[in-house]
Amino acid sequence: MILKPHDRLARALALAVPALLLGGAYVGQYGFGLYPCEMCWWQRWPHFVAVALALLAYAAPPQRLWTGLAAVAILVSGAIGLFHAGVEYGWWEGITSCTAITSGGTGNALEDIMSAPMIRCDEAPWTLFGISLAGFNFLISTAAGIAILVLLRKGGRV
Repeated sequence: MILKPHDRLARALALAVPALLLGGAYVGQYGFGLYPCEMCWWQRWPHFVAVALALLAYAAPPQRLWTGLAAVAILVSGAIGLFHAGVEYGWWEGITSCTAITSGGTGNALEDIMSAPMIRCDEAPWTLFGISLAGFNFLISTAAGIAILVLLRKGGRV
């Protein structure tokens, strides 16, 4: 099946956006010490799914279906980002408080747990123009998910 230009662009966005957002998350984590809290991880899982679905859209028909499902996964991550940002900004209560992250480990499980830094879900570790990483995930993921679905609609019936 030959895809129309709108469909090809949608498929490319469905792969590029979550891959770049995940890449940025890992650069922040390992390059700048911005370790994820539990809700940060919740935002990553739909992006992993979106990347897999987008890759499937390059490999197997029906490409438009896989691309559309990737867009939905991206939108799910955006929705989780909105919830997480609301918790960080104090708009509502979160359903978790902290996540412990270990870097390496000593081999002693109790010592590793006790020395692990506590990462709070209700505190933004970094902001730009007052927008947290969760807020940026909401903005970028929502815009991208909607754009992908609009492009698919322009390319023909879904």
